[in-house]
Amino acid sequence: MSSTACSTADRLAAGAAGEGDPAVAAGIVVPGLVDEASGIVLYAAGLGWYDMPVGDWLGEHIRLPVAVGHDVRAGAVAESRLGAGRGCANFAYVPVGAGVAAALMLGGRPLASDRGGAGEIGHLVVRPSGPRCACGNRGCVETLASAPAIADRYTCLTGEAGVSARQVQRRAALGDETAAEIWQEALEALADGLAALTRVVDFDRIVLGGELVEAGPAFFAPLRGALAERLTFRPPPRLTAAKLGGRVGCLGAALLAEDLLAPAAA
Repeated sequence: MSSTACSTADRLAAGAAGEGDPAVAAGIVVPGLVDEASGIVLYAAGLGWYDMPVGDWLGEHIRLPVAVGHDVRAGAVAESRLGAGRGCANFAYVPVGAGVAAALMLGGRPLASDRGGAGEIGHLVVRPSGPRCACGNRGCVETLASAPAIADRYTCLTGEAGVSARQVQRRAALGDETAAEIWQEALEALADGLAALTRVVDFDRIVLGGELVEAGPAFFAPLRGALAERLTFRPPPRLTAAKLGGRVGCLGAALLAEDLLAPAAA
């Protein structure tokens, strides 16, 4: 178990106790494949965790019940109850930043598959001859539409390092033809992914979060147009910006911990 996770849990528990409101449960969310029911992280490449019984191990360390969740699904729960998804039982939450993922909210709850991989639209292949993806395929949405992909593509074509995805967008708006081409390619790839998602689940609302959303109209206006072009059989879903920003994962983890106690409270 990560010493960072344990020390963070200790610090938060101590802070709550110091304020006179001792912690009664904890929540932790992880990127990767997560079995929420068992509290096992099946695969989290960025953390080096494989078949990690996080719920049991962290619970033994802090001696509290622990809810374990997937970061994007937990974020969807937070946006559903506290953010842009309030009042909407069925919608897709799609953060576009370091990667591209989705959580599908059905009846106010996120869909979780048996293998923990529901919503991985970042690995839909939209350009079969495109860049190689870490998953082993070529041309996944994530290889074109994620923030690192946009930045890396600009560096590859111009030789200029250290330019962020948001800077690429700003340069595109100022007339940089290379930046404009990369930005358009990213939005087209994302539109392909969102169109496929819409055809399968037919939601009327998609809540978009992550770094690229910060571009505002420069992100939403062309994406809405590209999505409408692809959905000839129905009006495009409403695209709206997530409201909780960088806090969304923490708030989602807290809500999962709260839900863990709900049966006992009832």
